Amino acid sequence: MIAYITGATSGFGKAIARKLAQLKYDLVITGRRKERLEELAATLQQEYQIKVLVSQYDVRDYEAVKQAIENLPEEWKNIDVLVNNAGLALGLGGIQNGDIEDWNRMIDTNVKGLLNVSHFIMPLMVAKKSGYIINIGSVAGKEVYPNGNVYCCTKHAVDAISKAMRVDMLPYGIKVSQICPGAADTEFSLVRFKGDKNAADNVYKGYKPLYAEDIADVVGYLVSMPKYVCINDLVITCTSQANSTNFYKQL
Repeated sequence: MIAYITGATSGFGKAIARKLAQLKYDLVITGRRKERLEELAATLQQEYQIKVLVSQYDVRDYEAVKQAIENLPEEWKNIDVLVNNAGLALGLGGIQNGDIEDWNRMIDTNVKGLLNVSHFIMPLMVAKKSGYIINIGSVAGKEVYPNGNVYCCTKHAVDAISKAMRVDMLPYGIKVSQICPGAADTEFSLVRFKGDKNAADNVYKGYKPLYAEDIADVVGYLVSMPKYVCINDLVITCTSQANSTNFYKQL
């Protein structure tokens, strides 16, 4: 079995790679930071005796995605699971003060990047009438929260794309699931606040958030379900978070 994971250098993607390695999937792991990918590949191969192929590119770059997937060795094109995980948030403020560069990067990564990768992998699954696509969305794709604007917009798009994939892949026996995590203590907030560790740490004060391993466990559960069972949509929060805006914090 082969799983293809985008954004595997940290956070959800890295944890998902480890979980699928535990389940004896051979992996194609992708991301922008080659050293991190190579380090992860070496670790997983040694610990779980699986095969790992490193593919370094930015999902925003259509031509790089095209080249990477079309030039996969034939034995690696028999992809059973695609995890569209690559994504990010940048900035937190009113839409009237938005940074156009941040907007473009979020749209190009979260929406177009997911489509770029899927565009080349879906036909491989269609040809064999088998496969599983798991898109990592967000609670931000279910409800818009204050100052989240364009990030929420991109995750609403992932929600719509996931539903569209589910319908269009139906005749080919290809499963599609969306996982929508709430607040999770990964590099997410550090990236959103552009390296400001204090601001990032403040996001998780007063409650116990989700961790990357929690989402990885869900992916492990999904791929372990019988072929006739498809869980279409999952919203997952920590116990202290009810939705995008309601938290119980003990400060």
